[in-house]
Amino acid sequence: MTRIVLFENIHASAREVFEAAGFDDITTHASALPPEMLRDELRDADLVGIRSRTHLDGALLADLPQLRAIGCFCIGTNQVDLEAAMMRGMPVFNAPFSNTRSVAEMVLGQAILLLRRIPEKNDRVHHGFWDKTAQGAYEARGKTLGIVGYGNIGSQVGTLAEAVGMRVLFHDIEAKLPLGNARACTTLKQLLAQSDVVTLHVPGGRGTRNIIDAEALAAMRKGAILINASRGTVVDIDALRQALEAGHLSGAAIDVFPTEPKSVDEPLDSPLIGMRNVILTPHIGGSTQESQENIGKEVAEKLVRFIQSGTTKGAVNFPEVPYIEPAGAARILHVHRNLPGAMGTLSSLMAEHGLNIVSQQLQTLGQIGYVVSDVEGKVDDAVMADLRAHPITVRCDLLD
Repeated sequence: MTRIVLFENIHASAREVFEAAGFDDITTHASALPPEMLRDELRDADLVGIRSRTHLDGALLADLPQLRAIGCFCIGTNQVDLEAAMMRGMPVFNAPFSNTRSVAEMVLGQAILLLRRIPEKNDRVHHGFWDKTAQGAYEARGKTLGIVGYGNIGSQVGTLAEAVGMRVLFHDIEAKLPLGNARACTTLKQLLAQSDVVTLHVPGGRGTRNIIDAEALAAMRKGAILINASRGTVVDIDALRQALEAGHLSGAAIDVFPTEPKSVDEPLDSPLIGMRNVILTPHIGGSTQESQENIGKEVAEKLVRFIQSGTTKGAVNFPEVPYIEPAGAARILHVHRNLPGAMGTLSSLMAEHGLNIVSQQLQTLGQIGYVVSDVEGKVDDAVMADLRAHPITVRCDLLD
């Protein structure tokens, strides 16, 4: 019996996928759990589904030997210790494409609102002021949008922006094929100097930490707008407030923060709170009904394919083995240390137990190798015990 635990109000579409595949032992939680409660809840789980607030570190994963795979029902996977998961034979799956449109639409909407100074006007009307003036309000048409990070979301933002008449520039550390009339900038500084609106779509990590700092903000056009719907660590928030207070930037929209509340009851602590020309949203770039339904389906389908056939296509931390039609009486999933002679060792162990390999596929990634073997012969507890006990083995599971 496969036990599945889902946290953080994952869309019901995920449950539908699991149940259609014959998995009905599913426990759901509306939110993340504190570390000790999380450990207890996952003690006998085979699959876990999380979003951004549930953190699975190496120490926790070490206490969960039964856990076979992790599904991040979102784009980001930085809430999981990917290396620790890999070294324990646990593939991690995410949904890199399913909320692309939702994020792109929100970014374009925020750009238009800030260009028209709608947040400020809205606030003043709510406080009784009829501030009917065109001063500082501009059309999006003819303005330049600068996209930092031209991946799935960034390129989609560019496509939408061109549809409303914006000129699109982008900067990426990798060479990317432009869509539409978008043009690449060789440096970030070049993009910042030319853009009326700058939107960020880069991954988190040390390489992007505070890439928009005081120096980068000073390089932006006077009166420009900054939008961040990527990762909270890529913008120096104190420097951003100073740029806004000084009038160097005319507005900003921030959907992600360096430190975010753990629950709906915990308030956000940010120096941007109360600024009329700043849109603050609670990390909802991908939070639409359509995207959450798509994410639920996409990640659940990847987990089902892995648990039923061993395929790891789309895993972010694991050797990728595509779907292989079953060809034997049983299928053995073997994760091993990526050392010389590993395949020979595995084949010898199987031969010693009278198993005939009829189909086999190997992929490696860094320190581990992953082999899917279809075999003829009796694969009993003794066979699995010997395979698991060998020093080269990281993990070994049986599908039959």
